[in-house]
Amino acid sequence: MAVYTKLEKKDIESILKNYSLGNLEEFYPIEEGVENTNYRILVSKKKYILTIYEKRVDKKDLPFFCSLTSELFMKNFKCPLPIKNKKNEMISDYHNKKLTILSFIDGESKKYLNENEIYKVGLETSKLHVLTSNIDLYRKNSLSIDSWEKIFSEIKLAQKNIDDPKLKYIEHSLNQIKHKWPRNLPTGIIHGDIFIDNIIFEGENINGIIDYTFACNDFFAFDIAICLNALCFDQDGDKYNFNILNARNFLKGYIKNRSIEESEKQNMRVLCQGAALRFLLTRLTDSINQNDLALVKIKDPIEYLEKLKYFNSDEKLKSKLFE
Repeated sequence: MAVYTKLEKKDIESILKNYSLGNLEEFYPIEEGVENTNYRILVSKKKYILTIYEKRVDKKDLPFFCSLTSELFMKNFKCPLPIKNKKNEMISDYHNKKLTILSFIDGESKKYLNENEIYKVGLETSKLHVLTSNIDLYRKNSLSIDSWEKIFSEIKLAQKNIDDPKLKYIEHSLNQIKHKWPRNLPTGIIHGDIFIDNIIFEGENINGIIDYTFACNDFFAFDIAICLNALCFDQDGDKYNFNILNARNFLKGYIKNRSIEESEKQNMRVLCQGAALRFLLTRLTDSINQNDLALVKIKDPIEYLEKLKYFNSDEKLKSKLFE
């Protein structure tokens, strides 16, 4: 979440005229994240999230995101519900942009997850995968391995020092990952961005998983790899140490709802390498294309360079995770 489009009270009141929600009482910009503009709004004593879609989000993909979360919500999955406007539509227009108003999930994200909390994230991730197998929606992953070479080429063009050792390391890793990338694993709709700030807790219980703007059809195991990257490292200064206990607890929770096939286990290391590279590339892009007028907290790309180095070096990852 972030703020690129700055709204005043009158702007939000104008938007709310298209909804049957009531009167605006309070509103707050949400600075976390890098993708879209988000405000928390209080309308007739009820909280909502107002999201204006920016940057990487293709307007054509919005019906997919809204339909997905609506169907998941109806299946009792803990996620936000898009609120329909007076035209009975989940998506509204605002100054050549698109917006949604979402139900608010009480609670807060955590800075760290204990072994019980990470177990519950595994449970919810596999529950999501099982539920989406019965949802007839499709969106190609716009940030899949097929896109990484183009993104990397744009990063190199923007860098003055093309002999930077980091760039050479990334390019070598990209070539290695492309060569080893699997082609035939169990596939369905994944979240694609289950980071700690997208998991809302109340105490040790998960109240909801938010932000589905990276949801798409891809390998279920790639979603697992994203979670292992995002949730299973401990930071120690400039270093990031893989927390094998958290990783195993996540997987213990995951397999309560869905078994992990042998082919997925065999490819978990390269999928983890790919997940690290994917977030390294997009964070590098964000750091290069900073908008000084926006309220955005740019995330450190070097974090994912360190994680990529770890997965590149750990040839025994499969046995550590599954044996």
